[in-house]
Amino acid sequence: MAPIQCGRVRSGGEMHLQTNTGGESPESGPKIGEHIGLYLALTKARLSTLVVGTTLVGFLLGARGQAEPWLLILTLMGTALAAGGVNGLNQWLEADRDALMERTRHRPLPSGRMSPTHAFVVSYVMTAAGLVVLLVFVNALTALLAALVVAVYMFVYTPLKTRSTLNTVVGAICGALPPMMGWTAATGELATGAFVLAGILFVWQMPHFLALAWLHREDYERGGYRMLPLIDGEGLLTCSLVVLYSLALVPLALMATLIGVTGLTFAVGAIVLGAAMAAVGFGLLRRRTRRQARWVFLASLAYLPLLLGLMVVDARPIESSVVLVIEPQAAETLASPAARGLDPLER
Repeated sequence: MAPIQCGRVRSGGEMHLQTNTGGESPESGPKIGEHIGLYLALTKARLSTLVVGTTLVGFLLGARGQAEPWLLILTLMGTALAAGGVNGLNQWLEADRDALMERTRHRPLPSGRMSPTHAFVVSYVMTAAGLVVLLVFVNALTALLAALVVAVYMFVYTPLKTRSTLNTVVGAICGALPPMMGWTAATGELATGAFVLAGILFVWQMPHFLALAWLHREDYERGGYRMLPLIDGEGLLTCSLVVLYSLALVPLALMATLIGVTGLTFAVGAIVLGAAMAAVGFGLLRRRTRRQARWVFLASLAYLPLLLGLMVVDARPIESSVVLVIEPQAAETLASPAARGLDPLER
């Protein structure tokens, strides 16, 4: 059966999805499953799921049982729409380069299964809808963070991929913000725990994507992307960074316990997981082979859900957390002479 061809057809001023299934007659209609598969590929469903998952963790750790379920549902809905939409816009921008790479040439746009116009409209509407949901039904701070992710991903990270190896760092910033969005959705404010979560996600992405870039460096070169393994011929710098970032995960994760977000069980688990991640990284530094790079990549995939799951399971009550946020009313109280043990007349 020939692949579905999706395009824009105007009939009576409306836009429709056109389907061509080769030998099948038009009356047989499009296969719903094939359409779903196209949209899942356009929105990078696995990456979007990761974004939604880290947002969920941020929400649960921020709320710790003190938020309404409907708020969580709307937060995840808005995040999923915005994440899927911006991923689609990214593919729309990079369709020509995706066609040059083995790992991306089967995506809907380079394979010709979806028209650029259709992909852009769907992705744009999804992104806008996600931001509106977060703004109207969640809060302005969460919507602002989501808009920041969209702007940086589209207008900084995407063009930087062909110009500088720093694109990995910028991309990691985008990936670090979703757990902060979850936290602000639940609490309406940014606190220490949100920054710790963002730090963990930022640092985790570096060995994860450096290992991925090492595995597919020839493919990235064909696509014209500037990835560190392409200019680091022997791989010494790339593999050293993998080790350093893996080691940095341990103290960052322990910060969650130090500020009272998680308990000692999480601290022990974070040390064990971080040590395992660093050990795999050292293996790559010693051998610098594709096999070792794949081990780092797989280890990173196991590390994140285990660490975040342990955080949620071992979360401490909000009262035990150290929160570096002072409400305006509290600030006024602390600033008053009486609160400082002074006579109101002594200033």
